[in-house]
Amino acid sequence: MSTQKQGEGVSLEAQKDAIRAFASQHNLTVTQWFEEKETAAKSGRPVFNQMLKQLKQGKAEGLVMHKIDRSARNLRDWALISELPKYGVKPYFAADGMDFETRGGRLSANLQAVIAEDYIFNLREETIKGMNGRLKQGLFPWAAPPGYLDQGGGKPKVPCPKTAPLIKLAFELYATRQYSYATLLNELHRQGLRNRRGGKLTLCGLGNILQNPFYIGIIFVRSTGQTYDGIHEPIVSAAMWQRVQDVRQERSGPKTTRHNHLFQGLFRCGECGKPMVPEIQKGQTYYRCHRRGCTTTSVREDVISQQIRRGLTRLQLNAKAQTRAEREDDQVTIVSLQEQRTALDLQIGDTEQRLSRLEDLLIDGVIDSAAFARKKNEQQVHLVELRDRLARIPYPEAARVYQAKLVELRKNLVLLYEIANRAEKRILIENVWSNRTVQQKNLKLEPYSWVRKGGNDPALLGGVPERDRDRTLLELFENLCAMTFEAHEGRGTPSVCLAHDVE
Repeated sequence: MSTQKQGEGVSLEAQKDAIRAFASQHNLTVTQWFEEKETAAKSGRPVFNQMLKQLKQGKAEGLVMHKIDRSARNLRDWALISELPKYGVKPYFAADGMDFETRGGRLSANLQAVIAEDYIFNLREETIKGMNGRLKQGLFPWAAPPGYLDQGGGKPKVPCPKTAPLIKLAFELYATRQYSYATLLNELHRQGLRNRRGGKLTLCGLGNILQNPFYIGIIFVRSTGQTYDGIHEPIVSAAMWQRVQDVRQERSGPKTTRHNHLFQGLFRCGECGKPMVPEIQKGQTYYRCHRRGCTTTSVREDVISQQIRRGLTRLQLNAKAQTRAEREDDQVTIVSLQEQRTALDLQIGDTEQRLSRLEDLLIDGVIDSAAFARKKNEQQVHLVELRDRLARIPYPEAARVYQAKLVELRKNLVLLYEIANRAEKRILIENVWSNRTVQQKNLKLEPYSWVRKGGNDPALLGGVPERDRDRTLLELFENLCAMTFEAHEGRGTPSVCLAHDVE
């Protein structure tokens, strides 16, 4: 018997040589070999069970094993071996030289079996203890997940220069809602992402990547449901990771992306709140509410595009509003940034206290371990996101640069939309309007405050709730795909750049 690792090395051959020598010395003939590559610590080994079945059927008169601890390290399997003499089968141990027919021999064999089980039990406990120690240090004690490289024991995983950007790209593409698992898998394969064997990732493997919090710095142990703060470098931000989880859980997410509809998942029915589902009729794409009896029927995709362009036009800054916006933004920069830092510090402290109280609730028996693991995971993800946002709040000087770009964005919204690709169009729509609904055949759009300030259409300014008070300027620009304005080939035309480290 041998483990998988041993079975590939010298140990298995050494055992077979010892068995051959023992059989030759005792005039025994080996009629069949059984090589079990599951550890003897586990019961229910398939080859082991097949061997016992044949022995009980009278296929052989004896069983030659290398050592007791190679045959069984749990008492259940040892009991099955001990019963073989009842079926006329005599056990032999090549390295131990025990006589299983005498009382002393059986007693000695039973004692060694107990010692072997105690050894493997203690080894398992020490292994688990060592793993838990590594996890508490923030180290991942197993093989590195896709996108990372192993650095040896006691060292954190590091991002792989080749695959880490592709893992990041996977999150960014899926967050656009324009990809299903199948189409995203094809795109990543085209970009060069491979599994450990050099082949194509599976759908299950892609799903594991997109839901693994390891990529934001959190170690999740599936067998126990526990989470730990990792010390490895994250590949994606907490905000991006959470956005992907939201897309994965949305019922209105893309069931198929064969037609790659531009506005799929972006609009809801203003009457019942259900998603507007795209479908093609007579060569035209319509977005319909499928709830029976709803007064919102359908609206054509080109009509939606026209209304979006008109909405962006109304939200653009004119020269006078631009000057006012620049002056107002400059006045509130320092105060606003300090307020944001203070608010985030308070939220971080509150979340840390929640985590501490969760442990008390578990100890007091108020919540069970499953609820504790679930809530702890949620709070840790939230804590990582808050710390990430705090670290990305710019200094006042940098914030003025970002605010200038904000003003430039607000001055060129229509142009941005026209020159953007499909993914950028969707991101722009999502970050200009907080609520997007369809009533009858008209869009009802509620803009975020960053674009509402200075807008020159008074009808768009009234009665819109402040839903983005905690959005920092830097987050906003990352959410807008790091859109920057540069002179286009010296002609002074604004251009848009889609960066890979977007939020």
